[in-house]
Amino acid sequence: MCRTVDLRHAVLAKNDGLAAELRADLTARGMTAVNLMSSPGSGKTALLERVLTRAGERGVAVAALTADLATENDARRLARSGAPVKQVLTGGLCHLEADQVREHLADWPPRATRALFVENVGNLVCPATYDLGESLRVVLMSVTEGEDKPVKYPTAFGLAHLVVLTKTDLAQPAGFDEEVFADHVERVNPGVEVLRSSARTGEGVDGLLDRVLAACSGVTPHRPVLARQHLERHGHTHAHEHGHEHAPEAESGPEAAPEGPDEAASDVIASPAGQPSDAVLQTVADGS
Repeated sequence: MCRTVDLRHAVLAKNDGLAAELRADLTARGMTAVNLMSSPGSGKTALLERVLTRAGERGVAVAALTADLATENDARRLARSGAPVKQVLTGGLCHLEADQVREHLADWPPRATRALFVENVGNLVCPATYDLGESLRVVLMSVTEGEDKPVKYPTAFGLAHLVVLTKTDLAQPAGFDEEVFADHVERVNPGVEVLRSSARTGEGVDGLLDRVLAACSGVTPHRPVLARQHLERHGHTHAHEHGHEHAPEAESGPEAAPEGPDEAASDVIASPAGQPSDAVLQTVADGS
C-alpha cells in the first residue's frame, strides 16, 4: 500500500514563519524589503540598475540582493549603480527562500539602508508562493512576453502588490495590446496598479522608486484578493500551474495490498514544486 503525503503546506508554513521573523527584524532596522519577480529576459536587472542609480541621485540609501542559479553577472551590473550589492547563487534551486535571504543579512546591508531590493530567480512559478520577508511584492513582465501572461501565471500576478510592465519602448513594434494585458491583470488581481517602465528611456524609474519609498514610509500597499490561505484552501498552487497533480491516496483492500508479507508500505513525500526531489523524497516503512 502506498500513500502520498504532501509536504507543501509544512514547507510553506516553515518558510512563512521565518519570513515573518525576517520582516520584523528588517522593520526594527528601519528597512523595507522589496521582492522583484519576473520571467528570465523581462529586463528586471536593467530596470533595477536604473532604479538603484536614481536612488543614489536622490540621496536615498538602497541595496540589492540578486539571485541566480549561476554566475555573478547581475551583481556586477547592479554594482555599477554605486549601491551595495550581494549575489546569491542558488546552485540550481529555482527560487529564493526566507532562510537564504536571512543568512545574507547578518551584517549587511549598511544601517542607513531604507530599501532592500531582492531580485528573485527569473521564474514566475516556483517563487510565487515563497514569502521572503518583503513588505512590497512586485511582478514584472515585458511587452515581448504576450498579453496573456497574467492568466497563464495567476499565482504570481494574483499575489502582487504592484505589476510593472517593462520594455514599453518596444510595445509598438512588438504589437503589444496594453488594453488586453490590463484586462488580464484585472482578472487575476482586481485593483492592482500597472506601472509602465523602460530601462532604455527611463520611463517609470522614478515612479517605481516612489512606490518603494511609500512602502518604506508605512503606506499600506495594494492588498491582493488572492491570499496564500485562499490558494492553499482551494488547492491552487504553482504545482497546478505546471500541470502536476499529486497522486491520490491508494485505495485500501486486497487489490492495493503488497504481494509479499515482508514488503513494507511507503509514503511518497512530494516537494513544494509538486515533484519529488532528493531533499524531500523519502520512503518510510509503516510503523517507523
